[in-house]
Amino acid sequence: MMSPDSPSARVSLLTRLTRGEPLSFGQQLKMLVFLSVPAVLAQISSTVMQYIDAAMVGHLGAGEAASIGLVASSTWLFYGLSMAAGAGFSVQTAQKIGAGALREARNIAGQGLRLTFVFSIIMGALGALISPFLPELLGGSPEINVNAAWYFLIFALFFPAVQLNGTVTGMIQSAGNMAFPSFLHVVMCVLDVVFNAVLIFPGCDLELPFGVLHLPGAGLGVAGAALGTGLAELIIAGILLFYLLRRSPVLKKHPDEQTRFVSRDLRSAVRIAVPVALEQMLMSGAYITFTVIVAPLGTVALAANAFAITAESLCYMPGFGIAVASTAIIGQVAGAGLFDTAKRLGRMCVSMGMLVMAVMGTLLYVLAPEIIGVMSQDPAIRSLGTTVLRIEAFAEPMFAVAIVANGVFRGVGDTLIPSIFNFASIWLIRLPLAALLAGSFGLPGVWFAMTAELCVRGVLFLRRLLGDSWIRRFREKAAKNAPS
Repeated sequence: MMSPDSPSARVSLLTRLTRGEPLSFGQQLKMLVFLSVPAVLAQISSTVMQYIDAAMVGHLGAGEAASIGLVASSTWLFYGLSMAAGAGFSVQTAQKIGAGALREARNIAGQGLRLTFVFSIIMGALGALISPFLPELLGGSPEINVNAAWYFLIFALFFPAVQLNGTVTGMIQSAGNMAFPSFLHVVMCVLDVVFNAVLIFPGCDLELPFGVLHLPGAGLGVAGAALGTGLAELIIAGILLFYLLRRSPVLKKHPDEQTRFVSRDLRSAVRIAVPVALEQMLMSGAYITFTVIVAPLGTVALAANAFAITAESLCYMPGFGIAVASTAIIGQVAGAGLFDTAKRLGRMCVSMGMLVMAVMGTLLYVLAPEIIGVMSQDPAIRSLGTTVLRIEAFAEPMFAVAIVANGVFRGVGDTLIPSIFNFASIWLIRLPLAALLAGSFGLPGVWFAMTAELCVRGVLFLRRLLGDSWIRRFREKAAKNAPS
C-alpha cells in the first residue's frame, strides 16, 4: 500500500522541481491543484466543525447560539497564536526539506513539537483562569454569560490538543503531504458530529418498525458542544503525532538522532512567529472590539453576526487551504534556491485563490438564506444573517489576494510587512467605519465596513506580490548563509 508521503504525482512534481528539473506550465499548475485540494478540504472541514456546533446549538435557541458567538473572537485569538507558534518551525522545516537538509528538518520539527506544547499548556491555563470573567468583559448579557464561560473554559482545557493538532499538521504538510492530515481533519468532523449529538442533546426514544431505540444523550447544551469538539481534536492530534514520529518517511524520528536546541533555528522561529503572533493578537483584539460594537445591537444581531461569520468562513476557507499549500510549496522551492520560480508560483497561487473564492462568493450570495437557515429557524436571525452575507460576498476575490499572498510570503519567512498590512487595515479602516455605521445602519452597516476593509487589504497585498522585495530579502539571506 502506498504511503501518504510516497512519491506519488502530488509529491514527485514538487520534488522534481526542487531538484532543478524543468516543469511545464501545465505540470506546475497540476502540482498546485493537487497540493491545494487536500489543504482546502482540511480547512473546510475545520470550518464545518464550527458550522456543526453553531447549527446544533442554534436549535437550542438564540441565547445559546449567542453565547458561543460572544466568545468566538477569543477562541480565534487562541487559534491564531497556536498557528503562529507552529508556523515558526514548519516554515523552516519546508525550507530545509527543499534544500535537501533532511536531518536538520527533523531536528527543527523536534524542537517545534516540544516548545509549542509547553506554550499550549501555558495558554490553556491562562484561558481557564480568565474564562469566568471573559463574557462580562465582552459585553455579554447575564442570560448568556454562564454558557459562554463554560464554553471557553472547556476550549481552554483542550487547547494543548488544538496546538498539537495544528503543529503536527503543519510539519506533515511542510514535507509536501497534504492528503493524510486533510483526510484526518475530515474524520475529525465526523467525530465532532457524533460527540455533539451525544453531549449536546438529552437522550430520547426513537420509534422504529421493530421497536423503540433509545438514543443516549448527556444534555449538556453549549458545554457539550465545546466538549465534543475538544474530544475530536484530541483523538486526531494523537493519530497525527503517531504518524509524524513513526510513519513519515521524511520526518519520522530516527533512533540515532537526538533533538538538539539550536540557537539559529530558535531565532528564525521567533523572527517568523512573533510578527504573526502580534498580528493575531491585534487582529483578534480587533475582532473582540468588533463583537463589542455588535453586542449592543441586541441578541438577534449578535446571533446573526455569529452565524454569518461561521457561514462566511465556509467561503474563504478554500483560500486558506491554498495559502497553506503555497507556504509549503514556496518554502521548499525557495529553500532549493529557485527564486524566480518561487515568485512565479506565488502569483499562480494567488490567481487560483481569486478564482476559487470568486465562485464561492457567488454561491454565498445565492445560497445565503439556506446557509443561515440550517443554523437557525428564527425568522429575524435568518433575514438579518442573509442580508449581511450578501453584502460581504462582493469582497471575496480581494480577500483571496490577502489570504493566499500571506501564505506565499510566509513560505520565505516574510511575516512582518504582511502583519502590518493586516493590522493597519482592520484597526484604521474596519473598526472606525463599523463604529460609525453601526448606530445608523445596524449590523448591515458593520458588515459594509468589513467589506470595504477587505478590498483595501487585498490591494495592499497585491501590490507587494507584484514587486520583488519579499523574495529579494530571502535571496540575500540565503546568499549570506551559503558556505563559501
